[in-house]
Amino acid sequence: MDFNLILSNVLNPPVLFFFLGMAAIILKSDLEIPNPLPKLFSIYLLLAIGFKGGYEISKSGINQEIGIILFVSILMAIVIPIISFFILRLKLDAYNSAAIAATYGSISAVTFITATSFLNQQGIPSDGYMVAALALMESPAIIIGLVLVKIFAVQEKEDSEFNWSEVLKEAFLNGSVFLLVGSLIIGAITGENGWHKLEPFTQEIFYGALTVFLLDMGLVAARRIAELKKSGIFLIGFSILMPVFSAVLGIGIAALVGMSQGNALLFAVLCGSASYIAVPAAMRMTVPEANPSLYISMALALTFPFNIILGIPIYLGIINQFWT
Repeated sequence: MDFNLILSNVLNPPVLFFFLGMAAIILKSDLEIPNPLPKLFSIYLLLAIGFKGGYEISKSGINQEIGIILFVSILMAIVIPIISFFILRLKLDAYNSAAIAATYGSISAVTFITATSFLNQQGIPSDGYMVAALALMESPAIIIGLVLVKIFAVQEKEDSEFNWSEVLKEAFLNGSVFLLVGSLIIGAITGENGWHKLEPFTQEIFYGALTVFLLDMGLVAARRIAELKKSGIFLIGFSILMPVFSAVLGIGIAALVGMSQGNALLFAVLCGSASYIAVPAAMRMTVPEANPSLYISMALALTFPFNIILGIPIYLGIINQFWT
């Protein structure tokens, strides 16, 4: 393990502000971010990264390499929740297993953005079209989670039939996916001209917005830690070990398809992160039998901090062993 990479990541200002947010809750400070701001910064970060990704696609075009990466991204978004489900079924019922599996089969855009920041800090290039992989990996996990419930839940109530039109709407038109894909398309359409017009907005203030957002995430994550006591050792272990397994699997696939170091790290982070916004919202609506405190607290209070503090540099350390 390269401790220099871990130290470099921990000393990254946005990550330090995440710690500051956690410390505020632990030390019982009255620090808080006013409610509208975290939503605003979330919208900004998705818009900025989506627009940049679209701009990069406008420069490179859609080629075979990009097509392969997008294909394996969708494949992993299907495979990971299935593997997760059968592991979770060792201890949990089908409803909770499916909801948690969908959460861990999907992605965390903020973890991806933090990894992009880390790569920039390390001077390692990555391609903007990886944002397209980010956009494509969120929705399939929701669909897979609901299919697993349909197949394996043996005591469904008569009124628990899924409204598939609502499910598909939530999977593909939820706010984060819609904004990300829309920004990607606009960036691709406007190309160089659009990039020059929006560059001061999408680039100059990006890391400041990320820093404030991670400060708020530190506050939220620390509040969720207490709920982990209800999860038990099995789920706490799953919250760390499953993301590591998924990320390492992603690194292996990245090596097979010939991704660059930077792209391989972003792909590993996508495979190893967990959704704490879009998928939990979908699961609450469509699988009310599952306990939200389990999948939300696992993803937000354990997996998210682990990835942005230790996971990202550990994954890059593994990649460096095979790409050099």
